[in-house]
Amino acid sequence: MAKLPVKFNQNTSPNNEYALVILPNNAPDGMRVWMQWYFKHAVTTSPNSQKEQQRDIESFIKFMERKEKTSERIRWTPRLSEAFKEYMRSVIQPDGRRMWGDRTINRAIAHLKTFAKWVHGLRPFPLGNPMKKIKSISVTNSLEVERAIEEDERRRILDAADYLLQIGGRSKSRRRYAKANTEMAKERPCRKGYRAWRNRAIVYALIETGMRRKAITMINEVDVDVHHNKITAEEKGGTRHTYNISKEGMAAILAYMKHERELDQEKWKSPALFLAAKTNTQSNGRLSTRAINQIWDAICETAGVKGKTPHCARHAMGVHLMKKFGNVAAVQRQLGHKNPAYSIQYARVTSEELQDALDDR
Repeated sequence: MAKLPVKFNQNTSPNNEYALVILPNNAPDGMRVWMQWYFKHAVTTSPNSQKEQQRDIESFIKFMERKEKTSERIRWTPRLSEAFKEYMRSVIQPDGRRMWGDRTINRAIAHLKTFAKWVHGLRPFPLGNPMKKIKSISVTNSLEVERAIEEDERRRILDAADYLLQIGGRSKSRRRYAKANTEMAKERPCRKGYRAWRNRAIVYALIETGMRRKAITMINEVDVDVHHNKITAEEKGGTRHTYNISKEGMAAILAYMKHERELDQEKWKSPALFLAAKTNTQSNGRLSTRAINQIWDAICETAGVKGKTPHCARHAMGVHLMKKFGNVAAVQRQLGHKNPAYSIQYARVTSEELQDALDDR
């Protein structure tokens, strides 16, 4: 029988910090069962960190089940680990970008290394620890600054967001509303669950603060400081950061709160600022990052802006502040970079700017 060290219990004495539980010899040997034991007996990180660990380990187990047709422990070998790493590096999305960046892959490797070491210590793998020799990908502190939305793209996106108040969610049926002299044809009806003021405010918040998508979903109504044009949101890792927002951006948020938010708050009773429509049966009230993507993509399509994500608006804010102040501290303060190396990159010259400078000689 193997003994599993359990997580430290604050209610036990320090001398009993590593109390043991017994793992029967005939216990199931699938990696899904091991993952359950791992999080029950070994993982002590924050809830947000545990979600990331579970997602990374689950991704590997699904890969293992596809390739090996099983998740039995003995089938996890060093070669399978290397194959998973290469798989993550090779998957390409329809827009031509990789599904997982190098840092995401390295995070998954780190989580799998810890998991595999724990399992190996209790019930050794036949071919040795399958993650021991798997190396992380060498990366630099680089950002995709050159993918920032341009000034004309920013203008078109905000214009498209403003037009939502007139055309957003309207029926597109030409046959049904073909007769121009009918009362129905004057204004096409809007879908009940469509929220034009909310979608407009979300786009303004992304562009006028530089927030990440996740932060947008984590804003609570009480986090909006109307008098000082500031918004505080929970960032990745559970930390909170306060963003300044332009007066125009704050006006868009206030307009949403005035015209739409109460319609949905009657159902959800949620502290979240941006709420799902009350017609949504699959929500708890707070929007998901996927919903933010869908709202952004729809407006970009209307604006004729291609290949730009919500994170490109964050890069645009960094570029704008660097041009405005020439000060790394301003970028770091607004975007909340813990590592100033990220903020410094907004001082870089893009390849287009370099070419223009050379051509103007």
